[in-house]
Amino acid sequence: MTTARARASRRNGRKSGGPRTPAGKAVAARNSRRHGLRVPLLADPRVAPDVDALARRITTSVVGRDDDPRCHELACRVAEAQLDLVRVRTARLPFVGALDDDPVAAAKYVPELLRLERYERRALSRRKFALRAFEDVALPAAAARRHFGRTNLGQKTK
Repeated sequence: MTTARARASRRNGRKSGGPRTPAGKAVAARNSRRHGLRVPLLADPRVAPDVDALARRITTSVVGRDDDPRCHELACRVAEAQLDLVRVRTARLPFVGALDDDPVAAAKYVPELLRLERYERRALSRRKFALRAFEDVALPAAAARRHFGRTNLGQKTK
């Protein structure tokens, strides 16, 4: 690395170290508490029964019974991701309503909508992978169909 490039790298590194003042650190510490979407649903004892009830409905509707603990555990992951998705979409509603009321002033809502979109994508991804894991256990035929025809393209053959 050239000395000019090394100096530029050090200069850029000094710029991007996060908040330095106590006030900036305090603001950054409150970021995750703005809407509570980073808190896991099962950490809230008021929501845990809803997750369990939805998981039992999922297990019963797919498997036909609710006596397999592994299926129930995986259904809880699906239910938690689904309820997370509902929570994010509910948090987004006031901003969407404000956009409809005053489209000119919409620019001030865009950063928060983008943050909520990030949480929504995360919840959708968690639900997708939870559903796949649930299907692998609850519906072995579905798992076999999903994996049928896949090849190991990245591996070398002998």
